[in-house]
Amino acid sequence: MLRYIGQRFLQYLLIIFIANSLTFLLPRIIPGDPIQEALQTKAAAAGHQNVDIQAWVAEYNAKFGLDQPLWKQYLNYWGNMLRLDFGYSLFDFPATVMSKITAAIPWTLGFMTMAIIIAFVVGTILGALLAWPNSPRFLQGAVPLLMVISAIPFYLFGLALIFIFGVELHILPTGGGADPTLIMRWDWNTLGNILQHAILPAFALVLYGIGSWALGMRATLVTVLGEDYITFAQAKGLPDRQVFTRYGVRNALLPQVTGLAISFGLILGSGVLIESIFNYPGIGSLIFAAINSKDYFVINGTVAIMVFTASTALLIVDLIYPLIDPRIRFGK
Repeated sequence: MLRYIGQRFLQYLLIIFIANSLTFLLPRIIPGDPIQEALQTKAAAAGHQNVDIQAWVAEYNAKFGLDQPLWKQYLNYWGNMLRLDFGYSLFDFPATVMSKITAAIPWTLGFMTMAIIIAFVVGTILGALLAWPNSPRFLQGAVPLLMVISAIPFYLFGLALIFIFGVELHILPTGGGADPTLIMRWDWNTLGNILQHAILPAFALVLYGIGSWALGMRATLVTVLGEDYITFAQAKGLPDRQVFTRYGVRNALLPQVTGLAISFGLILGSGVLIESIFNYPGIGSLIFAAINSKDYFVINGTVAIMVFTASTALLIVDLIYPLIDPRIRFGK
């Protein structure tokens, strides 16, 4: 057991090292100088025509350490990251990367957690009923529909929902995390406004997730129902409900629980497209804007947080899975 835990922990550290090293290198091989582009944009917006941009660029490169050799920047990057200091945003200086991340994380965690839980519960129950032979016949017709839903990318659901409920019906807002004129307070008005803006992006993920969770649960339960212990339980004369819940669903839930843990581990990075479509002020929109503006430090900080949460979730799943399923042991 200790050897297994040690191997998994070393793999965990290796994944974090490789992923963050690639995150450091890839943005820097993209052509263009992000500082020069940001300063030119700011100078043009302010109407400054006779400004020595190159002098500004040299000064900012020295301030951010980008005038140093790449290997030294890499060492500084790891030293700062171990202290959770990702520096300043190149495009929104003097805002720090951690301040932007901490401001965006609650938005992503809020609507993504709601969407994942609803999709998991509804999809798992629906998939279990579809696999059970004694379930109502009308449910069997939902299988083709679920296959179609799970095959459609969730961002297409988002665009369709924007058009239907935002453009045509004017029922829900088409984007943003809250009304621009809203003054954030700890009251019901603020909460209701935030929930109203989170409905469409969450609903797009729920529609897609229900199909995936339901088909996964159906496939697993169909396999479980063919096991000998199910036949033995039925031969003993146990009620169908007990065979279904205690012997069937309970064992079929194991892969679903694993998928749920992984989904929560990937929660910060899995909403990039949907947040960009709805202009939702979460981690996904933050990293999307950082990539467009080539903001090195924001890219490094957000991806580092995503890699850490995803790798930690996978490590925890590997370590606790033998506790969930007694048939699995730490061994060969």
